[in-house]
Amino acid sequence: MITGIWMSFLQLTGAFIANWTQAPFIGFGNYKIALSVTNAQGAALLSSFAITCAFTLLVVGISWSLGMAAAVALQRTFRGRAIFRTIFLVPYAIPMYAGIIAWKFMFQQQNGVINQILVTLHLANPDSLPFWLIGPNAFISVVVVGIWRTWPFAFLMLMAGLQTINQDLYEASALDGAKPFRQWRSITLPELGGVNRVLVLVLFLWTFNDFNDPAILFGEGQPPAADLVSFHIYNNSFINLNFGFGAAMSTLLLVFLMIVSAAYLLFVNRRSARA
Repeated sequence: MITGIWMSFLQLTGAFIANWTQAPFIGFGNYKIALSVTNAQGAALLSSFAITCAFTLLVVGISWSLGMAAAVALQRTFRGRAIFRTIFLVPYAIPMYAGIIAWKFMFQQQNGVINQILVTLHLANPDSLPFWLIGPNAFISVVVVGIWRTWPFAFLMLMAGLQTINQDLYEASALDGAKPFRQWRSITLPELGGVNRVLVLVLFLWTFNDFNDPAILFGEGQPPAADLVSFHIYNNSFINLNFGFGAAMSTLLLVFLMIVSAAYLLFVNRRSARA
């Protein structure tokens, strides 16, 4: 980490990569470029940051919602519950690269499963099938894959948390006339407070730093609509060979995530203390 931060103060380009310690020292020059919206590089970073924020909000929010719904649905014992638990955990068990490559084939325009389903349901015209891996739809594709990979982990954590809740609380509330939604709001959510605090933070950090989804889905030709910040930094560092600027953006990302994490922990800890 210290080496990466030091690199951010150097004009480290491909010309100096053989002996990077001899690269010229330019101080905060890389940071000024990254934080300036008046130049192309700074504007591109700001756009990538905004896309990543939207991506993170959607993936974390929907993944948590799906995980909570599945965990609550499988809380009670019924025939076939073990089968549903196994099916729900399949995306988490499949090797990451194999799963994302499968989605890449499914998103193909001509022979992809997604477009074939849309045609079958009469939601798409066979003569003008949508592109999912280029153009504006690329953002939808990377969000779908992110949710598919993330929500089983949320389900697993929440399901484990539900096992620690005393079932007598639900029985007593049912006798008092509480409906399922009231039980969820008044019992399940408060009892899962500790699990949710950790889960949301972990999901946020994983998703905001996500590199694998865009790298496997799009390769080096990442569309602007899905320009996530981790892959944006990679392109500037290893494609454009501007390692100093890439290190500066990485350091800024590190500082941002540390500030958000500290603020989040401070907020939830104060709420817990008041509660």
